[in-house]
Amino acid sequence: MTTIILIITGTLTALIGGLFYAYSCSVILGLGKLSDVEYLKAMQSINREILNPVFFLSFMGTAAMLPIATFVFRAHHPVFILLLLASIVYLIGVFGVTIVGNVPLNDQLDQFDIGNATVEAIRKMRDVFENRWNFLNHIRAVCSTMSIILVICACIWSKVE
Repeated sequence: MTTIILIITGTLTALIGGLFYAYSCSVILGLGKLSDVEYLKAMQSINREILNPVFFLSFMGTAAMLPIATFVFRAHHPVFILLLLASIVYLIGVFGVTIVGNVPLNDQLDQFDIGNATVEAIRKMRDVFENRWNFLNHIRAVCSTMSIILVICACIWSKVE
């Protein structure tokens, strides 16, 4: 059962980490080439569409499975420490950054009426949104990668014990 918990935890952590990594090394770059109106419309669409069961399963599932795995391995000191660190990094650097940083930006953008905005207002909205959102996503990509590495180390260490 403990192996299954590690496999599920590792898979979910890798899936969500891959999402943020893909954004950082490709999606953000492609969207950055769009005009202000195209960029804002694309981000509004993406931010609405990502709110789906598959995303929530991996995002919330990781937030749940990391602490569960940590608890299950509480008697296995090195594995416990690795999973505890993975949990802390994920819950602060991915989950927390998303809730406190990216979601408010997404909500602000969602409320912005592109069709009735001036060219200046559109440019200003992009300036307010894009750099901060991208920076926060890079934090999520790095932190989720760190969590993946820690979970992999925990998986390896659990087999050594």
